[in-house]
Amino acid sequence: MAVFLALVAGVTALLYPALKDAFLANPVFNGTIIGVLLIGIAVNFRQVIALNPELAWLANRRRGAAGDKPVKLLMLAPLTRMFADREGAPRLSAMAARSVLDGLRMRLDEHRDVSRYLVGLLIFLGLLGTFWGLLDTVSSAGEVIAGLQVGGAELGEVFERLKQNLQGPLAGMGTAFSSSLFGLGGALVLGFFDLQAGHAENRFFKEVEDWLAELTHLSSPAFADGETSAPAYIEALLEKTADSLEALERVISRSEEDRYGMREQLLQLTTRLSEVSDQIRAEQQLTKGLARQHQDLQPLIGRLAESIERGADSQDGLHEHLRKQETVLRGVMQASATAQRELLDELRQELRLMTRALSGRSDSG
Repeated sequence: MAVFLALVAGVTALLYPALKDAFLANPVFNGTIIGVLLIGIAVNFRQVIALNPELAWLANRRRGAAGDKPVKLLMLAPLTRMFADREGAPRLSAMAARSVLDGLRMRLDEHRDVSRYLVGLLIFLGLLGTFWGLLDTVSSAGEVIAGLQVGGAELGEVFERLKQNLQGPLAGMGTAFSSSLFGLGGALVLGFFDLQAGHAENRFFKEVEDWLAELTHLSSPAFADGETSAPAYIEALLEKTADSLEALERVISRSEEDRYGMREQLLQLTTRLSEVSDQIRAEQQLTKGLARQHQDLQPLIGRLAESIERGADSQDGLHEHLRKQETVLRGVMQASATAQRELLDELRQELRLMTRALSGRSDSG
């Protein structure tokens, strides 16, 4: 679609001078036609782009992934509500799959109604402009014929008046042909875009149909024929039973996953217990080694205690000898102090005697 749009833009650029003159023949009609064409192109692009979320959701469901957050869909809204609370790939009956596909086809057709209407509107506007221009042409031509007078006038003046009067019919013909040109050309371009959008929607419908065909479980051969179809309550009961079996299968799969996780946890616990047991054995060996070392150290400790006791006895004798020496030293110090005092007393007495003797000699002399 983008390539075709670029091609149309290139052709328009090449033919711009002629298209400009045709557009100015009747700007109102032609501007309306071009506006409708642009709206139609935008609508077709929007229809194709709107299929991207639908295709992404369908691809996620095919891979078994539900998606991080819910997406609001338009075409597959019934399927999203149907599979909202289901995990994995649910099963559908043939009637349910057929009803889903019919609803999807109706939505796709309704989605293209606007584009088809715009194509018809372009054709209608082109024809309307054509008829409007022809109406102006006919009325202007009637006025020209009614006002044509050749008596009593020169031939040049007659032709000059005729040329002036023919401008009205020619303008009407320009309006008619330009409206037809823009209307039919716009309808052709918009029709191609609608065709491409239809191809995209058909491919999307086939993708959904193939996916639903994988999820559909067929009824029993006895009820496969439409004339001998099963009663409604039996079919509902079978569908309910199928849903219950699917729920049971999911519960069993979750229980298997839980059992596998529990087995892994038990293996980890066994590994931890074996490691703890190895540590306990190592500590026991270390304790036994310490006990043996303690037994080996006891004789050494006894001999050390005996040597300490003998050393204590020798220290007591040494202390007694030191005390005796201290007593002797104290006696010697006291005796020396007494002798010093006596010596000082004797010196004082001798000094007194000498002083007296000297004083007596001085008196006698």
